[in-house]
Order: sequence, then structure tokens, then C-alpha cells
Amino acid sequence: MTRRILLLSVSAGAGHVRAAEALEATVAALAAEGHDVEVRHLDVMDYVPSSFRRIYADFYLRLITRHPQLWGMLYRITDDTRPDAVTERMRRTIERLHTRRLRTAIAAFAPDAIVCTHFLPAEMLARQKRKGRIPAPVWLQVTDFDLHRMWIIPGMAGYFAASPEIARRMHAVGLPADRVHTTGIPVMPAFAQTHDRRALAASLGIDPDQPTYLVMGGGAGVGALDELADALLATGEGFQLVVLAGRNTAMLERLRTLAATRHPGRLFPQGFTRHVEHLMACCDLAVTKPGGLTTSECLAMGLPMIVNAPIPGQEERNADYLLEQGAAWKAIDAVALAWRIGALRAEPDRLAAMAERARAIGRPHAARDVIATVLAHLDTA
Repeated sequence: MTRRILLLSVSAGAGHVRAAEALEATVAALAAEGHDVEVRHLDVMDYVPSSFRRIYADFYLRLITRHPQLWGMLYRITDDTRPDAVTERMRRTIERLHTRRLRTAIAAFAPDAIVCTHFLPAEMLARQKRKGRIPAPVWLQVTDFDLHRMWIIPGMAGYFAASPEIARRMHAVGLPADRVHTTGIPVMPAFAQTHDRRALAASLGIDPDQPTYLVMGGGAGVGALDELADALLATGEGFQLVVLAGRNTAMLERLRTLAATRHPGRLFPQGFTRHVEHLMACCDLAVTKPGGLTTSECLAMGLPMIVNAPIPGQEERNADYLLEQGAAWKAIDAVALAWRIGALRAEPDRLAAMAERARAIGRPHAARDVIATVLAHLDTA
């Protein structure tokens, strides 16, 4: 009998979707190996009215980009708000009224298990479970090294925590200990594979024997990456930069011009790629915002980080975790970033220790462990 697994994500930021894609790829690999499983991944935002999507997803992205401090304030306020507060009850009612099409899509697939990588569908399904309308067990995957109150949803079949501390926090707020699983944050199976640095570097034209640093601007290539790359490379010789511009084609062209005119053989611009693990395998350090998925990918590859410009709220707490664990440093601006890169170039043993800590806390098989837990539960139900 085929076991159907439904994955529900929300495209408010890329991380929730990428976590679901990692789980989807894992189930698809099991099916290819002959296991009797089927998977479907739905983005909740595809099943809500455009007005709701603009408020929920588009407004969130604009807020964190243009007014991050305001987002940080809202993050703290909602974290402190009681679930039975009038505002929270109103929010859940509005969400429920706008997700009827999603409930229809779920019923059409008739899943045996549901895994949510965002709290929105989990909240909606928790009410449906209480009313006996959803027979399938529902699981919730937390996608940051933090536990905001909105992720605390009773009635789930299980909860997947990013770290032992987050698991402990789940216990502390009353979620059943036997339902909490410390798996890490799901990353694509490719991040668990062994990569040939020399071969990948050769394919990109990079010297595999030179210290190489990866600068990531996120999926949209946000930020003056060309100015940052120029300033970093001007600090000295003996290292290379791989700069990921994402889908920002204008930035990519500026970086290519900079590479050709000012830093030939040292600057390697890259556009959007679905194989960022290949770039990571060629590098000794990543400069990145501390999103839950991106940092989990770095940890899975044993790639230490310098984190910068964290969004107040979840990314600040992600950064705290990485710093406490010794897998990252933090730079508050371009001057601090240049100094830290210089310091790590001068102390390769320190960089090696950071890489070791990254490998120690990385969970490259998180997606596999999540799916194995869900399937084991179905086998014993």
C-alpha cells in the first residue's frame, strides 16, 4: 500500500519552501529505490486569495527588507502574546477563512501523513484535527535555531527541532517530550554527499589551493555586493572571492565587469544556482545572512561562517546560536568583515577549528531522519 506524504510550506521567505523541497527530494529518492511512498509539496500561498498573499507574504518581505527594526519589534510582541488573546483568535479566524482551497487540495490528495515547514498550515490543521476532519497525523518542522510562540501548536503527531536547545524549549512550554525529535533543519540530500573540491574548482576556473571565500547575498542578490567584493579584495592578495548574486542579473553584470577590469583571477561572480553545494565545496568560509536554511546548509558542509546583517528576531537568534557553538563570527559592517577575514587568514588554525565545530553541529541527514520518523510512526499506527 502506497504511503502518501504531503508537505506544506509557505513562501514567506525562501527557507520554509527549501526545507519542504529537501523533504520532497528525500521521499522521491526513497520512491526511486523501490519504497512504496508518494510525495506532494504544496505552497499554502498558492491556495489563498491574492489579497491574503499580499498581506501575509509580500508584506513580510517588504517589512524585513525596508523596516527590519519594526519587524524585530513585532517578532518580540507576538512572541509574548498569549494564544487566547483576542488578537490571536482574530488572526487564526482570518487565516482559516482564507485557506478553504487548501483544505480541498489536502482532501483530494488524501495523505497518510502531513509535514508542515511553517506554522500557518499547522495551526489551521490543528483545529481540523480537533474536529476530526483530518485523519492523517500532522508534523511540524521548525526552521530556525529559535522557538517563537507561533510554532508552539498543541496536537501535532510530532515536532522536529533544529537543535537540542530548541527541543528543550519545546519540552519547557508543555509539548510532550516523546513527540519532540532533534533532527536539525532539512537540507537537500546533495549537502550530505562527498564533493571533489579540486574537480569542482577546476570547472569554475578557481585555484583549489588558494584560500577561497563565498559571499552570498541571498536568493535575490540583495546588497551592494560589487562594492563589498571590491573593498575586500583591495585589502590584500592571496585569496579569492566567489560572490553569489542570485537572481539579481544587474548585480551579476556589475560583478563580472569588476572581475574583468579590477580583479581578474580573484573574483568569481555566480548567478542563481540550484547547486550551491558545489560552490561551498570550493570555499573555506561563507559570508552570509544567518537564515536557518542557509546556515544549516553551511553546517552540513562543514563550512564556517561570518554572519552579517541578521534580521531582528529569528536571524539574530540564529546568529547567537552559531557564535555560541564556535562555528561563526559576526561582522556588523564592511570594515568589521574585512578585519575578520584578515584575522582568519592570519590564523588558519582558528578557521580550521571553526570548520570542525560546523561539522560537529551540522545535520546533513536531517531530511532523511524526519522522513524516517514519519514513516516509522505510520508503520506502528
